[in-house]
Formats: sequence, C-alpha cells, structure tokens
Amino acid sequence: MEPVTLTTDRLLLRTVGPDDTEAVYRAAQDPDTQRWISQFPSPYLREHAEGFTGQMVPDGWACDSMYTFGLFLSGGELTGMLGITMRALGVGEVGFWAVREHRGHGYVTEATLAAARWAFTALSVDRLEWRAEVGNVASRAVAERVGFTVEGVLRSGVNNKGVRRDCWVGSLLPSDLGLPSTAPYLPARI
Repeated sequence: MEPVTLTTDRLLLRTVGPDDTEAVYRAAQDPDTQRWISQFPSPYLREHAEGFTGQMVPDGWACDSMYTFGLFLSGGELTGMLGITMRALGVGEVGFWAVREHRGHGYVTEATLAAARWAFTALSVDRLEWRAEVGNVASRAVAERVGFTVEGVLRSGVNNKGVRRDCWVGSLLPSDLGLPSTAPYLPARI
C-alpha cells in the first residue's frame, strides 16, 4: 500500500522518511522512551534512526505489514510516532510513543483515535490490540482514553531488551467507535 496521510484537529499523521531521521533520532534519546519501548535499542544510535526511516517504515507500508505514522504539528514539529502492525487476518496491534516535550497534551490519544478509525475502515481490521509492559501507566492511560478494554495481563508477554516481562493487553473493536465490523462478532455467553 502507498503511505497515506491522516489529519486531526491538531495533527498531521504521515509516514516518516530520510528527511525525518534527525527528528526521530533526537526524540529517541529520551531514557523513558528507551525504557518502555521494547523495540528500541539502547543506546539508540543514528544508524538505528536511519534504518527506521529509510528501510523499516517504507518496507512496512510496501508489504502491508506495518503502517507507521509520524505525528506532526502544523509547523512540522514531530510530537510522536504511531504504528499499526498486522498480526493476523483482521487483527492489528497499535504501538505509540510521544516526544518528551509533547507529553500530556493529548496528541497520542488524538492520533490513536484517527489511526484506529482508519484501520477499521480502510484496512478491514476488526480487532485492534494494544500491549504495554506492566508499569507503563502513560501508555495505559492513552489506551483507556481511546476506549480500549484492558483484558488482562500476559505473563512474560513482552521481551524488553532480552528480559521477559509481563504486559497488559487490551482491545478496541469497530463497534467501540460506532463503526461496523467486516465480520460478525458473537460475544461469549457466560
């Protein structure tokens, strides 16, 4: 798929490329981001940012496996990143992080809502999952504000830099946002 651009009231969500490498590299130097994002190498080197913006992001779009958006203010300043990784037919997993200076303004919540609506309508996703290492309360707060149902804890659910850790898992369904599903959903009867 060719990359798409989404807009919200305050943000432009667009793919990142080589011109964004420096901004990604600077933002990724934050110790909190490196601590909580299990896919982040630590230390995060310029070559990691170059590989991310120059290969990983475009390859994900081209293979329809991962749709990565930079979250930008109207002046072009990077406020965070968001990606939807396809896990199975009709199932995507969202991940996100905010640039330190832009935390607490609701940008990631706003972007996640826009990306979820896009995934449900353009990608035929029927279940969007969110996972975060237990203790990452900022990520959980975003997920809950968006409307994710926290379903529980997966023991040893993530590998963060070589250490297995428990993670929270949650889901968002199209119906949670008033949208139709592509496949019928029959909730369990208990």
